[in-house]
Amino acid sequence: MTLRARIDTVSGTALDGWTGTSRHWPVAGEPLAVESLPRDARSARLLATRDGAALAEAELHALDGGEAVLTLVSPEGRHPADTPVVAALVEAAFQRCPEARRLRVAGLGGAPALLALAAETREAAGSDRPDAVVERSLFLQLPLLWLAPGTRAAYPLIRSAIGPQDRLPPLRPPQPNGPMYRRWLPHLGTTLSFRAIDRRRDLALFHGWMNQPRVAYYWELARSEAELDRYLAEQEADPHLFGVVGSFDDVPVGYFEFYWAKEDRLGPYYDAEDFDRGWHGLIGNAQHLGRPKTLAWFKAVTHYLFLDEPRTRRIMGEPRASHRKMLSYCGDAAYETLKEFDFPHKRAALVCCERERFFREVPL
Repeated sequence: MTLRARIDTVSGTALDGWTGTSRHWPVAGEPLAVESLPRDARSARLLATRDGAALAEAELHALDGGEAVLTLVSPEGRHPADTPVVAALVEAAFQRCPEARRLRVAGLGGAPALLALAAETREAAGSDRPDAVVERSLFLQLPLLWLAPGTRAAYPLIRSAIGPQDRLPPLRPPQPNGPMYRRWLPHLGTTLSFRAIDRRRDLALFHGWMNQPRVAYYWELARSEAELDRYLAEQEADPHLFGVVGSFDDVPVGYFEFYWAKEDRLGPYYDAEDFDRGWHGLIGNAQHLGRPKTLAWFKAVTHYLFLDEPRTRRIMGEPRASHRKMLSYCGDAAYETLKEFDFPHKRAALVCCERERFFREVPL
């Protein structure tokens, strides 16, 4: 079953965001569809369906000052079980109103379905019920959409005796298996997803990508399948990092490694915190090269890592200091260059993306 969300074109500038077909995957509940029927340049009717059956209805109206109003017709949003469908409607509303920094859900301040979405309420003129206020920058941090159910669970802060003795980490959660993250990209008209790499099924793909000259120049892993199988097997025994395959519409596009920065080779070069993350990546499918898609991967990786561990405040990186194109992508995804330093194998730039800045400044 798939989730579809469709918002048709509305003239004017108030509702000038996504105008195609999107997909939403609530973590709790089945995928659903949201269809938009335009009323005028500033308003639309949202219809949610699942497998073609009507599920929910809402009215969306754009306001001045970076706000929009979502009025639920059904369900009423007064039961906790309504939260998944309301979350999908909120996501569709933000996609339809890309300039809106906040969404007022009319009359539902403090309602059960909004308690996990809105950290603020606001009195509404002419109503005895306050509005729930959903801030875009906060909504995008909530694990209600995008993450695959049961993928990971944050561990308590238990200090481990395994790792670099000068910077012992917390006990890390097990590496994920299978699908991990899925999100519709309105501006590209495609679904981006991550799944854990599986050397039993992905070795030939991994080998082909690593032996491309443009990839081998940076990764230095142009090796045989047997050697690369050992490389991936070593990862499986390493609690501080794991590999994933990134796909567009379930077509493999790239390979990424996610790591905990404190116990990584990067850890000694700055004041690392317990939950700092980092990553490396490559685009192996040459049909999907180009700045718009590569920048989408930068944003999606960063979004996933912040969702995966709510205590992560920073995503770190160490690209080559001379790799100007890579650093320009970093800048567009809210990564700040802190300094340059010498690794044994390269002159590197230390880059840092802070959670608050990312969700405040980077459009997703």
